[in-house]
Amino acid sequence: MRVISLNLNGIRSAASKGFYNWLAEQKADLVCLQELKAQKINLTEHMLQPPGYFGYFHYAAKKGYSGVGIYSTRPADNVIEGLGHADIDSEGRYLEAQFGNLSVISLYLPSGSSGPDRQAVKFSVLDRFYPHLHALLNSGREVLICGDWNIAHQAIDLKNWRGNQKNSGFLPEERAWFGNMLNNQGWVDVYRRLHPDTTDGCYTWWSNRGQAWAKNVGWRIDYQIATPGLAATVSNCSIYKDQRFSDHAPLLIDYDRLF
Repeated sequence: MRVISLNLNGIRSAASKGFYNWLAEQKADLVCLQELKAQKINLTEHMLQPPGYFGYFHYAAKKGYSGVGIYSTRPADNVIEGLGHADIDSEGRYLEAQFGNLSVISLYLPSGSSGPDRQAVKFSVLDRFYPHLHALLNSGREVLICGDWNIAHQAIDLKNWRGNQKNSGFLPEERAWFGNMLNNQGWVDVYRRLHPDTTDGCYTWWSNRGQAWAKNVGWRIDYQIATPGLAATVSNCSIYKDQRFSDHAPLLIDYDRLF
């Protein structure tokens, strides 16, 4: 069963670049979207519910900003919008769809690259999200969290790691938070389970500056993070780069079972 995660950098922009034509060929069971940059009124019926899919969304209060979504070939038993923190939820960053004993989450963690104020917001979100991760892991459910985490965990996860150690996305505090989630809580970075040492081929985001895409100066900041039982069923993982729908690339992972 295939799961795709992609930061669209605007759902309407991605649609104009052929995203939905490509998606129709992928035979994905679940698709997690981030950075919709739209509200429901802006979406066509095809965007709301592509053929063969049920669509679920959590929109940001601010127009043209953030927002997450999930497409599923099976209707969800329950959908949870937000984490219960008003400031986080107003930015449309968390959507959980439940299918039996499986929870699938589309996540878009904040970036702090615009300045100290947003970095402080990012740290605040990380602090409050960590206990929620712990609760999910101990819920007895299988959980898959797909999305743009805006953190490159290790030096092998970005091209210019030496020059980015003081930049948002690769700060020591962010990397330690991510490492604690994996090593102390027990979540599994599914891509790294299959590709523990891959460097240049692992990137999922490239800056629009300085020919980063052409030179493959990228970052791996999009992940599928799973409970151990679910991660053990992974059979294939790839990053699609033949077409560009946004400044991120789709992350495709196949699991032997989901629902």
